[in-house]
Amino acid sequence: MDPEYAPVQGRKRPQRSQRTHREVADELRARIRSGELRPGQRMPTQAKLADEFGVERAAVRQALRILQSEQLLTNVAKGAPATVAGRPGGAPTGPGGPPQPTTAALAPRIAAAFEAEHVEIDAVCLTATSLTLAIGEPLRRIHAGRMKPAKVDVRVLLPGRNVDLAFPVAVGDPDDDRGGNRHDDRGDDPVHERWLSMRNAQRQVLRHNLRATHGIDVRVSFRALPFTPPMKLYLLNGVEAFFAYYTPSRSEAQIGQENIRTYDVQGTRSALFAFEQGAGTRDSAFVTQSRLWFDALWETISSELRLTG
Repeated sequence: MDPEYAPVQGRKRPQRSQRTHREVADELRARIRSGELRPGQRMPTQAKLADEFGVERAAVRQALRILQSEQLLTNVAKGAPATVAGRPGGAPTGPGGPPQPTTAALAPRIAAAFEAEHVEIDAVCLTATSLTLAIGEPLRRIHAGRMKPAKVDVRVLLPGRNVDLAFPVAVGDPDDDRGGNRHDDRGDDPVHERWLSMRNAQRQVLRHNLRATHGIDVRVSFRALPFTPPMKLYLLNGVEAFFAYYTPSRSEAQIGQENIRTYDVQGTRSALFAFEQGAGTRDSAFVTQSRLWFDALWETISSELRLTG
């Protein structure tokens, strides 16, 4: 047998009748991290992996695509067996890995979430910029015919149009008890109007991109919060939660012909912390409570989000 294709010697088919694709991914990830599967080495064929783990080949494909999204495997979509990536020692992007900037951490996890038959994404955020960017890769795979979930449900909570935002705001007189915002009238507040324009643009792009799919049952819903979220939260398929703080800092924005000092946040750079159902008591509790919190906001104090209302 060609050693490139050889599974780890001495392994027996699991006694359990069936494993999930996530369990298969976890085991293969551990082999790569430990050096049992080496950089540049070809994986066993999907048929051999399916036999070893006692699962259907579809579960193996899902597991391999998860590892590809984490940059641990290459050539998963091709006919030949996948190959262990040249630098598998890099930090993992999923649960169990160190926090990474949102732009680096969120995209591969959303791509992996789209391997499910029914994709469910819930988000609480300030503008939905990170979500719009992260969802681009799975949409490209759908358009290329490389994946096709049966159903996609996306729910997004964003601050309402008329919320007196904590950020972004113009830096005002520190002795002014109105806070940092130097404008009383929402219509005379260029910082607020710039945020509102960005929020509305991201909403439209996200809705358009998701609905431009190939016969997939897609539902995209937005609701408005009556406050500024101090953090962002993403829930993927009910089993993963990703959390990051919005940390305000002083900055300067050019709006029109005016340079305005502001308190603002860099949401795409916020360190994203990952939690997974089943990864431990605290992780499971965080995912469960985050889902309950999101549902409570969605069903109680949020309202219909309008572009002009």
